[in-house]
This record gives sequence, C-alpha cells and structure tokens, in this order.
Amino acid sequence: MKLEHSFTVPVGVEQAWEVLLDIERVAPCMPGAVLDSVDGDNFTGRVKIKLGPVNMTYKGAASFVEKDEAAHQVMIDANGKDARGNGTAAAKVTATLVGQGESTQVNVITDLNITGKPAQFGRGVMVDVGNKLIGQFASCLEGKIGGEPEPEPPVAAPEPSIAKHAATDETPSEPPAPQPDGPAESSTPPPATTPDKPASSTPTPASAQAPASAPPAAPRPAQPARRPSAEPEPIDLLELAGGSLVTRLAPVAGGVVLLLLLLMLRRRRR
Repeated sequence: MKLEHSFTVPVGVEQAWEVLLDIERVAPCMPGAVLDSVDGDNFTGRVKIKLGPVNMTYKGAASFVEKDEAAHQVMIDANGKDARGNGTAAAKVTATLVGQGESTQVNVITDLNITGKPAQFGRGVMVDVGNKLIGQFASCLEGKIGGEPEPEPPVAAPEPSIAKHAATDETPSEPPAPQPDGPAESSTPPPATTPDKPASSTPTPASAQAPASAPPAAPRPAQPARRPSAEPEPIDLLELAGGSLVTRLAPVAGGVVLLLLLLMLRRRRR
C-alpha cells in the first residue's frame, strides 16, 4: 500500500536537510524505534509494536538509496521481520523537503508491504495510524531542531589562565627550596659555583614551569559519544487506530446485534 504524509519543521530547508540526514539524531524521535548501529549510509534498528496482548519486535536494516541535495530529496529502502516470525515489513520511503521561508515542509511517500498480524488492518487504518505517528515524530523533531543550536562549551579559553595562575603560584615556592641550603652545608664552597646556582634557580622556574603546564591545556575534550537510544514504549496499534476501528467495526457490531435480536424473537414465537 502507498501512504502519503507531510509535516513542517520550523527551520530553513538547508538546516532541515542536514538534520534529517543525521540518523542518530532523528531516530529517537520515531515512536517505538531503537537505532542499533550506523555504518555510513547503512543502519540497523528495531521497532516495537503492541497489538492487544501481543508484543512484536521488528528487527531490520535500512539504507539511503538516493540523496539528491539539489532537489532536497532522499530515498530510504528498509526491510525487517518480527523476531518471532509473525510477520515481515518492507518499505521504500521518499522524503522531499520544500522550503517555506523560515520553515520547511517535509513530504513523505511510503510504499509499504507488510505481512502477518498488522496486515489485518486496512489501508484506511494504516493511514490514520501513520498520521498519528508522523505527528508524534514531527513534534519531537520540532523540539530538537526548533530551539537554539547546541553551543559547545568554551573549554580552551579558561585553561590558559589557569595554567598561568598555576605557574605564578609555583614560582615563589621554588626559591625557598633546599637549594640555598646546599652552600650552607658545604664547609668550603668554591666561589665559582655559588653565583651560578642562584642565577639558574630564580629565572628558570617561571619559564620552565609555563611550558610544563601548557600541554594539558592544549588538547580539547572530545565531544561525548552519543549514547544508545533508550528502550521506547511499543507502538500500541489498537490505541492509535481506536477511532478508525470503531467506525469500521460499528456496522459489523450492529449487524451482529440485529442478528441476535432476530434469533431471540424466533425463540419467543416458538
């Protein structure tokens, strides 16, 4: 079946393009999804689905088939299967970004093929469920990229000052070191060696200590590795499709009730 959805993010098309291609950043916004690994344009993950009392976990892989930066269009090919063998799912997703000033509209076309228990829902129910999932995804994504960009803490600026303070604090502590005691202990200090020691002891600590404390300030702390996605709540298909199922099952339920009434009337006549 072919499903069409659209949503809007409050950023320009160029920024939206960069963010939507960042799978590690976008995946946590997808309800029920867990990203397991990323290798270039290929990635693996899981989607948890709840259908009444039955919980299903679809494990699969996906990859970017096409990235057209000029047209701001991306195509993803994904497939997976239930861990217990209750069904399979395959999808070809085409997302096109359309700039609208300071916002961007994302049009998503999904060619979906599913088997197993979720396949019992018709196209209308799947569209309704998809709209609700896309709505949750869009609101989460809006919270991620709609705010201010994440600023990097200025680590390099305060460290040189700390190093300078450390160097100045260490310089007065070294002159009263045991070096002046050396000539006092010796009974007959030679006159040639006495002027060399104070001359080398006083100026060298400031110059020697500064480069010694500079190396720890040079390397910047690396950006923290992105933590693996937390285990999300499964997608409750019955809850999401509640309204659609009621409208579709209401005629069936009405027919069953009418049939029961007719049977009761026949028994009374007998």
